Amino acid sequence: MTVTTSTQDNLSATAHLSFDRERQSVAGPTVAGKGGFSDYSIESRFRDEMFHDDGTLRTVAERLGTALNNATPEQLMQLQDGVRRQFLHEGITFTVIGKEEVTEQIIPIDCVPRVLTASEWDHIDQGLRQRLRAINLFLKDIYHEGWSLRDGIVPYELVLGCPQYRMEMLGTKVPHDIYVSVCGTDIVRTRDGFAVLEDNLRVPSGVSYMLACRAAIKQAMPRLYRAHNVREVLPYPGQLYSQLASLVTWTQSPRIAVLTPGRYNSAYYEHAFLAGEMGAELVEGRDLVVHDGLVYMRTVTGLKKVDVIYRRVDDDFLDPVTFRNDSLLGVPGLFHAYRVGNVVIANAPGTGVADDKALYAYVPDLIRYFLSEEPILSNVETYLCRTTEGLTYTLENLDKLVVKEVGGSGGYGMLVGPHASAKEKKDFAERLRTDPANFISQPTLALSRAPCFIDGKVVPRHVDVRPFVLQGRKETWIAPGGLCRVALRQGSLVVNSSQGGGCKDLWIINEEERNS
Repeated sequence: MTVTTSTQDNLSATAHLSFDRERQSVAGPTVAGKGGFSDYSIESRFRDEMFHDDGTLRTVAERLGTALNNATPEQLMQLQDGVRRQFLHEGITFTVIGKEEVTEQIIPIDCVPRVLTASEWDHIDQGLRQRLRAINLFLKDIYHEGWSLRDGIVPYELVLGCPQYRMEMLGTKVPHDIYVSVCGTDIVRTRDGFAVLEDNLRVPSGVSYMLACRAAIKQAMPRLYRAHNVREVLPYPGQLYSQLASLVTWTQSPRIAVLTPGRYNSAYYEHAFLAGEMGAELVEGRDLVVHDGLVYMRTVTGLKKVDVIYRRVDDDFLDPVTFRNDSLLGVPGLFHAYRVGNVVIANAPGTGVADDKALYAYVPDLIRYFLSEEPILSNVETYLCRTTEGLTYTLENLDKLVVKEVGGSGGYGMLVGPHASAKEKKDFAERLRTDPANFISQPTLALSRAPCFIDGKVVPRHVDVRPFVLQGRKETWIAPGGLCRVALRQGSLVVNSSQGGGCKDLWIINEEERNS
């Protein structure tokens, strides 16, 4: 169920009727605090994605901001209800792991898009391409020559002691040296500009939410969407298929399978969605068999050879012969088939060492070392608790820092110092002293804020974005947008859906088109 046609048309018509009039005056009068933004507040310490500090709309947001300001509360409520119902209808879910139970919930979606200019996005795009080139070269290096370790660019113990480092990958020839075919990198913005918060290289998730947000918003406000000439993210599934297929050299018509742990996995919706959109096979480990070094899929008409496995299963569970022998999710003999070059696995086993949060601190140095370039996107200042200096600083400044487990994800196992209780900080300090190598700390960032429609009002909330980068044999493709995550709780800086966050659409708009 979606927003009714009349509501869609009213919001779009409101926007269209006011464009010409507002374009001439919106740069002068303050919009924040008026109309649909009557409850909207701007704080100078946070960069607002839609407004300047004086409350005037940023040029790229004039059309969208004007439409929202002129819409009635009832129209906004119906708009929000429409996109929420579409998510409910599609069953777009995620799993929350609580202290006593595991629950499945519909991911919250906000109806107000975030808007970036094409030049802002192109800066992010170039930075991500550079970063992934360096990471793939680093992964090849540590599983072959190891020059970056010998030259002291990254400490030996940080790589070899990482739980995600796979000795089994030593000397393994990876197709076209592409260890990471799918990357999801979290980007934040502060007053100082864009920065990388972390890289997700093992089995990055969330792209289905990006596509679902876009589909819901396009249906809910079609005229306003078309008026902005937004860059499209919907080609992603086709691009994913093409980039994965390009890694195969032995056939022009490769069979691609998405390997899922099964329907009880937190991201199963995404696995099934991507397989369907790509026209690929959705398989579990029990659906595959290895014979004479080749991987086959069991079908009602017999065995069918599989050429590419887009795996959504962690390394440990891929192959019970090579990795964990108690795994029921993997395929016996799969790693042997991979090592002899008869199947492509994306992402390659062992890539997790490069998205360890401690190694993250060295990525700028890896860019300089492997590419002889300065990083386009900066890192967030990071303190390694494995060092005496890093641990001491972190313990002395727990009330100011965000502390994370080096292998953590989903917002679990972290401490946001300014928002933590005295007991939480005391307990976390004990964990740090007991196992310092398992933690890093970073300053509490003043994440940028964007308008969200919550409880009948348009209010500011903190946001980040996870763009998705695809690497094929010859081409790098980045979806012109990403999963824009939002901290829906007032004052919260944690955007993960498992911690009360939600998502919204991200519009990338060409400067020459926004005023057309």
